[in-house]
Amino acid sequence: MLTDSERALARAVLIHGPIARSALTSRLGLSPASLTRLAKPFLDNGLLIELDDSADGSVGRPVRPLDVAPGIGTFAGVKITGEHIHAVVTGVRAEPLAQASEPLESHEPSRVAAQVAALLGEMTSQPLSGVGVALGGAVRGGTVVYAPFLGWEDVAFGPILEAAVGAPASLENDLIALAEAERWFGLGRGIPGFVVITIGAGVGYALVVGGEVVRSPDAGLGLGGHIPLRDGGPVCSVGHHGCSEAMLSSGSIAAQVSSALQRPVDYDEALQLAAQGVPAAAAIVDASAAALGRFAVVAANLTLQSAVVLAGEGIGLFRLAEGAVRVGIVAERDPRAQPVELYVDDTGFVAWARGAAAIAIQAAVDRIRLD
Repeated sequence: MLTDSERALARAVLIHGPIARSALTSRLGLSPASLTRLAKPFLDNGLLIELDDSADGSVGRPVRPLDVAPGIGTFAGVKITGEHIHAVVTGVRAEPLAQASEPLESHEPSRVAAQVAALLGEMTSQPLSGVGVALGGAVRGGTVVYAPFLGWEDVAFGPILEAAVGAPASLENDLIALAEAERWFGLGRGIPGFVVITIGAGVGYALVVGGEVVRSPDAGLGLGGHIPLRDGGPVCSVGHHGCSEAMLSSGSIAAQVSSALQRPVDYDEALQLAAQGVPAAAAIVDASAAALGRFAVVAANLTLQSAVVLAGEGIGLFRLAEGAVRVGIVAERDPRAQPVELYVDDTGFVAWARGAAAIAIQAAVDRIRLD
């Protein structure tokens, strides 16, 4: 298995490559000779490559950046909800090569695994180097401790999935997986600390501090879903008035607009009606947007992280009412504090599935063996 220094080198090149050796020595705290020694077995095994000489603007000979070898692996990421499977096939940097979604046919674990395997088989003929699965709930190793949307408790889904797909499988809570993808390959790349807020069917929250995703036994409990955001606001599923679930979940927004218009309205139509200037819909969407701004600034204030990544399948709320979100942030932020920087991942369910792929890629790095 890789030593800590070897693993750090592999991760640095994967995340930041192509990268000059001088930048690597600075980032990893190594001497040029130590870096050469560490990199040699990766180069000899065809895992890393040296690119053509290029000038970096400094005096001296041109540099030869290091990068991961092209086509080194194909990975899959799968987001499983209570109703759908969302999947992507990616390269080694979680860049989507194919994507697909379909209704979930059953909640029985072996049938879920079989459906995932069939879907991935339709998406690619390439052998997979790893498959990652992200779901709402708590995960420990290859076991789903509980997944409320699936009705699972203590289900050893990892081995079941590995047998079905014929590749190593990694499981993770969906919010942690998404945060890892943003940290390694996404909008949080290079940012040492940031908050991730997701909106959609539910409201999610994750945290990166000091370049690492914060992990705890509470990560799968959905604790970000009931932060109070508006006095006297609508009621959530457990009776809280104006909490983040009540103000920001797609179901709640749709239900509020439906009630106001006295007819069924789904989330997409609710946003469309607000964009068209229908007063009831516009008022509800503006209130939700202001609540999203408050949620972002509360998270930034409490964590002392000024960067916030917004994601999730409900991100259309931000796109429609960005101004109200930003006004809400400014209204709640101390003017002496650093401004809250927003980074918006608007890829919807692809972001969740890509997060699962990132978990599979991280596991693959940890499995590397050098001759």
